Amino acid sequence: MQVERTKLEGVLLVTPKVFGDDRGFFMETYNQDKAAELGLPTSFVQDNHSKSSKGVLRGLHYQYPQWQGKLVRVVQGEIFDVAVDIRAGSSTYGEWVGYSLNDENKQQLYVPEGFAHGFVVTSDTAEVVYKCTAMYAPEQEGSVLWNDPAIGINWPIDEPLLSAKDKVGTLLADLPALSL
Repeated sequence: MQVERTKLEGVLLVTPKVFGDDRGFFMETYNQDKAAELGLPTSFVQDNHSKSSKGVLRGLHYQYPQWQGKLVRVVQGEIFDVAVDIRAGSSTYGEWVGYSLNDENKQQLYVPEGFAHGFVVTSDTAEVVYKCTAMYAPEQEGSVLWNDPAIGINWPIDEPLLSAKDKVGTLLADLPALSL
C-alpha cells in the first residue's frame, strides 16, 4: 500500500498493491497495521456501499459535531471524488482536491474529519464503498452546495443529477464555524 499526501493536510490518496494474472487479481484494501504506519485511521465503525448512474452527483456532505472520516474506493465504474476543507481557521479552508477513482486504478481517497465529501459518476454506473470513522447520525448531517463559486470545483460534468437535499446545500460563506 502506498500513500500520497495531497495539498490538503490529512487528505490521502491510497494506492494498494495489486497482484494480478490471467485469472484476475487480489489486493488488500485495508490492513490496520499498515494503516497505522502510513497515517491512516485504524478504527472504522461503519461500511457503506452505494450504486449510482452516470451523472449522479452526491455531496458535498459532512457530519457535525460527530465528524466522519471516510476511506472511499470504487468497486465498479468510475467517479470524480472530491474533498473540501471546511475546518474553521484552517489555512486551506474552502480549498478542494479531486481524483478519479475507478475499478482499474483501484485507488482510494481518505477524506478526514473536518472535510466535506462528494463525488460524481463519470461511467455508465459506479459502485462506491467507503469505511467511516464514526456512525452515521442523520440529525448531524450537512451539505455544502456542490457548485459554490467560492470553492470553484472543476466538476467533469455540466448538468449533474442531484438529490433534493444536494440542490439546496449551504454556501461556504454561510457555514457556521465548524471546528474539530
